[in-house]
Amino acid sequence: MDPFPDQFMEFHPIHGTNVRLDQSGTQATRVESFANGVCFSKYPLKPGEIFLIEIEDKELGWCGHLRIGLTANDPMSLEVVPEYSIPDLMDLGDSWVFAITRNHNKITEEPEVQEGGLRLGRGEAEEGHINTAPKTFFTDSHLHIENIRIPRDKLVGRSRPGRFSHILDDLYKTNVLPPTARRSRIGVLYVPKGKDVADMHIVINGEDMGASAKGISTIQPLYAVLDVFAATKCVRIVQVEYGFSSLQTLCRKAIQKHIVHRMAIDWLELPEALKHYCKYE
Repeated sequence: MDPFPDQFMEFHPIHGTNVRLDQSGTQATRVESFANGVCFSKYPLKPGEIFLIEIEDKELGWCGHLRIGLTANDPMSLEVVPEYSIPDLMDLGDSWVFAITRNHNKITEEPEVQEGGLRLGRGEAEEGHINTAPKTFFTDSHLHIENIRIPRDKLVGRSRPGRFSHILDDLYKTNVLPPTARRSRIGVLYVPKGKDVADMHIVINGEDMGASAKGISTIQPLYAVLDVFAATKCVRIVQVEYGFSSLQTLCRKAIQKHIVHRMAIDWLELPEALKHYCKYE
């Protein structure tokens, strides 16, 4: 699919009662309780456009994690934002939400056909079977989901700069760390499958989890929906560049390509602002 003009992603001003947005509209924090953390994208998504967030903070003592998906319900049309995305928002209809867990987020299509279409399930390995095949999904500069191409550069979570950040970064790249960990990056998009229908895909740290919802109608605009739920405390939107990279991004890539690991940037004679950008982005 041809690239489309980059759209600056923000959260919608309509959100759950326990959500606070920062001044830029790109960071959402649940300030109390474990519920009323539902947020939406400010604008409907375009086909193949990913709404990508990074988990910035967590809160111990709660059971459950981030939930993400799509909705055809215009946030402005809601009398009240539902307390939960699952099941409250989904009960309104035209909403498809996926609960992110520490394990088994990948969708597999099983050969069994049931009433209503193909059965979908999470990708648990069969008992006694261990998949030892190396993960090679980082050999390309783009993530390919059918005819959709998404630059990988921003899709993968990165640890906070520190003594062991170069080790942790490799764990994010191979999806060894739990998807619910701090700095993990999770996104949602829809892939057209024909006239006025599409499949919803979840992407976790650069890996496509498969079609978590099929046959979604695209006649109405589709907004990203995010539930900052339970153990997930704060998230921020990560901007993705689809067209030509900015000069800032090209400079960052050139610097990162020629260093051992991110902390080595401190040894370079560069402006502090540039060092900070290269370490954190």
